[in-house]
Amino acid sequence: MGHPGAGRRAGRDHRQAAPGARRRARRARLRRQARAARRRTVDQVAGGVPRASGERDGALGRDRPQRRRGGAVTAPALGGTQRGADAALWADFEALCGFGGRVAGSPGERAALDWALGRLADIATAVGAPPPRAWPVGYAGWLCRDARLVDLATGRALACTPLLGTAATAGVEAEVIDLGRGHPDDFERAGDAIAGHIVLVRHEYPFAAGHVHRRVKLGHAQRRGAVGFLIAHPEPEAGPVSGSSGRDGGPGIPALGIDTAAAAALAQSPDGRPARARIVIDGEDVAGRTRILTLDLPGHGPDLVVVSAHVDGHPHGESAIDNATGVAVALAVARSLAAGVAAQPRGLRVCLTSAEEWGLAGSRRWLAGLDDDERARMRLAVNLDSVGGAPSLTALTTDFSALDRFVRRVAAEEGLALATHLPTMANSDHANFAAHGIPALRLIAGFDDPGTALRLLLTARDRRDLVRPGELAAAARTAAALVTHALAADETTMTGLAAR
Repeated sequence: MGHPGAGRRAGRDHRQAAPGARRRARRARLRRQARAARRRTVDQVAGGVPRASGERDGALGRDRPQRRRGGAVTAPALGGTQRGADAALWADFEALCGFGGRVAGSPGERAALDWALGRLADIATAVGAPPPRAWPVGYAGWLCRDARLVDLATGRALACTPLLGTAATAGVEAEVIDLGRGHPDDFERAGDAIAGHIVLVRHEYPFAAGHVHRRVKLGHAQRRGAVGFLIAHPEPEAGPVSGSSGRDGGPGIPALGIDTAAAAALAQSPDGRPARARIVIDGEDVAGRTRILTLDLPGHGPDLVVVSAHVDGHPHGESAIDNATGVAVALAVARSLAAGVAAQPRGLRVCLTSAEEWGLAGSRRWLAGLDDDERARMRLAVNLDSVGGAPSLTALTTDFSALDRFVRRVAAEEGLALATHLPTMANSDHANFAAHGIPALRLIAGFDDPGTALRLLLTARDRRDLVRPGELAAAARTAAALVTHALAADETTMTGLAAR
């Protein structure tokens, strides 16, 4: 019952506190309405992709599914497009795959950029925004007329593909030294024995903590005096692995990607004798030219949140996962948010790059060519690269600790199954934004899960059948949530994202 007079005192206290309580209640109501509006926006992108179910984890989302094989937190594995989803999302993905591998400088890349420019123009027209812009960018290009690898013991030609931009040779013959995985320790142990040899190493699953990048291995081989470099895909039936040499027109050694059969043929013989091989690469350096496409959807102020994805790819397959997925999702996010950006504190820039597969050259040179004020307008970059092919999504947050916390908070508020990885992985265009101090992340599928379809990137197997429509829908919803929160965030939050 309480003591006498308690109810009367409570009533008087309530009346005296009413103005402050009403203000607090109004602020709480506005916060709830803002959160609901953001959720309606991101749900429109993917038609309300269902939330994952599983163990509770507030840091990574309201409901976190169980991890698979120690991999990243998994998003829902959806078998098809969702009701109300952006129907153009899958159509755009298939259209990009239809241009083939889209190697920078090829007819397929040029046609894909023309197509993408048209898609950006459609978005601009729909909301009365300024037309998209095509920025010409130069890079160290390269043409290859022929590449051959011959097992000198049998005279048999082995399957191979030249690494993009590799050094040419009329023919180099040497013994092959097999360094297995090609970890820096393997090079250290081999020491002086590397000089004058063709080095053979293995391709690794590229999206994992502890991964040693192809160009790191090639650099070790070159510095220790190797006369050639071979990198083999470890999976049978995948075919030769592609990739960039990273030479950028500078010094280098002939470098080829090969398959498991070629690696087996060049393995040391049972009697301990090393194999011998000949590498021929008929290629030349040229002045490469491509375009960076941007569409700016203005907000109240001059600042921008960037959504980026690279259009170019590799010579084999359709470059479907890498990176038709990212471009299709970037376009879907832009379509879904375009009508509402004008009401936000900052605008949205869609940035479709090329020559990313050439050691990130395209975006690096584009960013370097901007003045300081233009770069300063870009407050956050959300880079979409290989966002399909697996049901898990991870944000690589490039050592921006405040950005990592921001991503986790958005995931919790939106119920997203999204993991983060803080240490820098300079494996896509986000690294170039970060190098200029712009907070940047890469959204990627299949991180730390080598059993996914992403193991087939850089091979002829990277085709559209490796991707499920629901994976793209989930990526679109996740990217839209991150972008929507950044567009609407207060200035203190956005300034803080640059903290490392």
